Amino acid sequence: MKDRIPVSKAERSAKILSTGVKVGVNYVTHYSKRLAALPVTREQLDRLNAEDIYLSLSELKGSALKVAQLLSVDHNIMPKAYADLFAASQYSAPPLSGPLIIRTFRRALGRAPAEVFDFFDPVSVQAASIGQVHRARLNDSLLAVKIQYPGVRESISSDLKLIRPFALRLLDIKGRDLDVYMREVEERILEETDYELELKRSIHFSNACSHLENIRFAKYYPEFSGRRVITMDWLEGRHLKEFLALKPDQETRNRVGQALWDFYNFQQHRLRAVHADPHPGNFLVLPDGSVSIIDFGCIKLMPNEFYRAFFSLTRNDLGRGEIFALFERLEMFLPSDTAKERESYGHHCIEMMNLAVRPFREASFDFADPNYFRQIYLYGDRISRMQEFKKPRGSKHFIYVNRTNFGLFNILHQLGVVIQTDRYRPEVN
Repeated sequence: MKDRIPVSKAERSAKILSTGVKVGVNYVTHYSKRLAALPVTREQLDRLNAEDIYLSLSELKGSALKVAQLLSVDHNIMPKAYADLFAASQYSAPPLSGPLIIRTFRRALGRAPAEVFDFFDPVSVQAASIGQVHRARLNDSLLAVKIQYPGVRESISSDLKLIRPFALRLLDIKGRDLDVYMREVEERILEETDYELELKRSIHFSNACSHLENIRFAKYYPEFSGRRVITMDWLEGRHLKEFLALKPDQETRNRVGQALWDFYNFQQHRLRAVHADPHPGNFLVLPDGSVSIIDFGCIKLMPNEFYRAFFSLTRNDLGRGEIFALFERLEMFLPSDTAKERESYGHHCIEMMNLAVRPFREASFDFADPNYFRQIYLYGDRISRMQEFKKPRGSKHFIYVNRTNFGLFNILHQLGVVIQTDRYRPEVN
C-alpha cells in the first residue's frame, strides 16, 4: 500500500529512466549468460523485464499504467509474460493508503468521507490504473465510491512521451511515427480522468441500454460525485475470472456472453458510440446471472464516415475493387506505397479481414472454437513481420474500435460461448 505517488515531472521521469536502466541490465545479464553457455531462455528475460516495468508503472499509476492495461487486452500483441502481468492492472494494482485517499476525497468534494457517508472503508476493494474503489454506506444504501489518484490528469502528456520508447520496444516497431495514434490515446485518457464527463456518460448509456436483456446498471449519485470522485450503488457480483472459477454451466455462460454481445453491438450500430474498455475487470456477473457494466470512463464516439466504411467490410458481397476503395477511405493505403506494396498489403488485409469479420457474417458463432483464434493469432503474427505492416497505417479510430471488438471476442472466447450474432447487425446496407 502506497502513501504517495510521484507527481512532479522530474520524479516521474527519474522513475521511468531508472526502470530503463534495470531493463538494460537484464539484457546484459541475459546475453552474458548466453555467451557463457549457461541455461537461459527468452521467456526468463521477458518475465524479468515485465516485472520491473510493471512495478515501476504501478508506482506511477495514471496513464503510464493505463497504457500497460491497453496493451494487455490482446494477448497476441506482446510476449505472454508482459500480457499476463500487465493484465493485473485491470484488477489489482497496488492501492493507495487510507489517509492519502481521504485527503484526496476532501480536496475533491470539500468534505471528508465521514462528513458525507454514515460509513466509509478507507481500505480499497479494487485498485486499477486511474483510481480505486471504496465501500461506503448512507442510510440503508451500500455504495461504491471511485476516487481518482492525485496528479493523474496533470501527468498524462509527459507520461506518454516517457513511455513511448517502451511501447515501441514491446511492439517491435522501429522508426514508426506514432504521433497521430498517441494523440488519440491521450485524448481518450484525458476523458477517462474527467469524472464529471464519466458521470454524464454513465447515466446516458445506462438509460439508452436499459432495455437490453440481462444487462443491469448501477444508480449514480451526482450529489456525491465530482471531477475526481464518482459515487454509485454497490453491486454484489463476481468479476468474469471469479465467475468462471465457479465452473458455470453452458447455458449460464451463453446468457452472460449474449448479454455482452448485445450490449456492445447495440451501442456500435445504434448509438455510434461504444464502451471502449472491454477488459474483464469492468464487468460483474450478478447472482441472477445478469451482467453489470461498472465503468464508462472510456467511450469511443464513431464518426459516421468511419463507421460506414469500417463496418461495410463485414459485408460478404463486395468485390476486390470495392474493398480496396474502402481501404482508401480508412487510410490504410499510403501515398508512398508502390504498386507491389499496395497489392501485397491489400491482399493480406483481405485475408485477415475475412477471418476477423466472420462473427458478423453468420447468424450464430461459436467463440469457444480454438481453431478460429489460432488462425487469427498465427496470421497476425506472420503479417506483423512483413515490411508493409511496419509502416503507420489506418485511421486513428482503429485503435479503440479494434480494441473494443477484439477485446469482446477474447472475453467471449474465455467464456467458451455460442452467440446469436445476427442481433444488432451493422447498418451499412
